Amino acid sequence: MKEGEIRVGIGYDSHPLVPGRRLTLGGVDIPFEKGLLGWSDADVAIHAVIDALCGAADLGDIGTQFPSQEAEYEGIASVLLLGRIGELLKAKGFSVINIDTTIIAERPRLAPFIPEMRERISRALGIESARVTVKATTTNGSGFVGREEGVSAQSVALIRS
Repeated sequence: MKEGEIRVGIGYDSHPLVPGRRLTLGGVDIPFEKGLLGWSDADVAIHAVIDALCGAADLGDIGTQFPSQEAEYEGIASVLLLGRIGELLKAKGFSVINIDTTIIAERPRLAPFIPEMRERISRALGIESARVTVKATTTNGSGFVGREEGVSAQSVALIRS
């Protein structure tokens, strides 16, 4: 790896929506009648960011870093895992240039929560919130997201050595 090298990573995650779980997206608890099913808090936005950063830094993926079914990760806030990835990046000599994330959900409306999501992600990584973009969109009723069976997210991360 050369000093100043720029690297990009792409992340994607998807989880089903189920009753009886809290909905956490971008590190923010969102009032809703369903939540995402998963071993951790199932925050698809943070999971996509983690995978994008891991891909860019050659750290494998979220499952490599935080294997599912390990007791220490059961119910854990994914934003804490993101902080650990930030520490790994620094240890490998990387800094985050920017992160761009899109959350795909039919409901609830996420626009009011986006500024706080940007702040939580940037704080976990120790970067300015201006380096983090979070957007939300729907599938206009198509697919499992459109049927409100789940939520997906995708993210792109740009890092520098």
